[in-house]
Amino acid sequence: MMPNPLRIATFNLENLDDRPGETPSIDERIAVLRPQLLRLDADILCLQEINAQPGVEGEFREMRALDRLLEDTLYAGFHRALTHGRHHPGPADVHNLAVLSRAPIIRHDQLWHDLVPPPLYRPVSIDPPAEAEIPVEWDRPILHTEVSLENGAGKPGQILHVVNLHLRSPLASFIPGQKIDAFTWKSVSAWAEGFFLAAIKRNGQALEARMLLDRLFDADPKALVVVTGDFNADMREAPIRAILGEEEDTGNGELAARSMVAVERSLPEEQRFSVLHHGRKVMLDHMLVSKQLMGFYRHVEIHNESLEDELVAFATVSHSPESFHAPVVAQFDLGEKAG
Repeated sequence: MMPNPLRIATFNLENLDDRPGETPSIDERIAVLRPQLLRLDADILCLQEINAQPGVEGEFREMRALDRLLEDTLYAGFHRALTHGRHHPGPADVHNLAVLSRAPIIRHDQLWHDLVPPPLYRPVSIDPPAEAEIPVEWDRPILHTEVSLENGAGKPGQILHVVNLHLRSPLASFIPGQKIDAFTWKSVSAWAEGFFLAAIKRNGQALEARMLLDRLFDADPKALVVVTGDFNADMREAPIRAILGEEEDTGNGELAARSMVAVERSLPEEQRFSVLHHGRKVMLDHMLVSKQLMGFYRHVEIHNESLEDELVAFATVSHSPESFHAPVVAQFDLGEKAG
């Protein structure tokens, strides 16, 4: 049964894993991550960066790290939807997405070039030179779930569309033959081209998310939709603007009902950050909701009180068990008036 009020949360766990010799160990990570999950007290929880572990011989990878993290919590018995590898039904090796829901998930699917084909591009700095265009593919899928809202939060048959995503980071994409090592490029031009390709991937994923939204609104103009996760972009950048679809960008007031709303805007600006990057407060983990769902919105929390600076920690802390992303949770009061 879906309770009312309804709490929806997102949290990038940052490479949650459970492999022999892994440092920090899964136990060390659970010690700091599980209290954060409990504090969220979420009814729907969207997670990013969950790594899978090898299964028994001949079987698909398993989500043992996630299972261990959720043990002895309210989330252990939640309904679950997961992404899978592009060419097999089991989870990918790294960076899987998950949606956990107290209420039934009646349908879920993932989008990975289902609505937007990979753009073709011929790299100019590749060594040896490219002879043909290559497809620029996204690194990860988008996870779309439909959660039942009846029996406590909504009318019979009503659903909430939950879109969980993790957009490509702005870190420059690999260009064959143009790196000395993992962190060192041979030329500024090669780095710039890799940076350009990363932007194509990130913006392309955002375009696919927006096209999914328009399909949902085509089917139901009053659809209740939330798009959440790690966008690797702040409010001023292209990926967010593409998904928001605001009137000032489209220039068409008749499309206003299809635009999304960032709930973080209801917080004072000094509180709007989910990552600390070299002393700068950045909001990368967003929750965007449809105008219809916004009618039931009450408040949002960003649990950033103990957030560490990701660059400082990377340079000075050995094997930190923390996530350098703050969880975000929003509350909605659907009651009997939803729809």
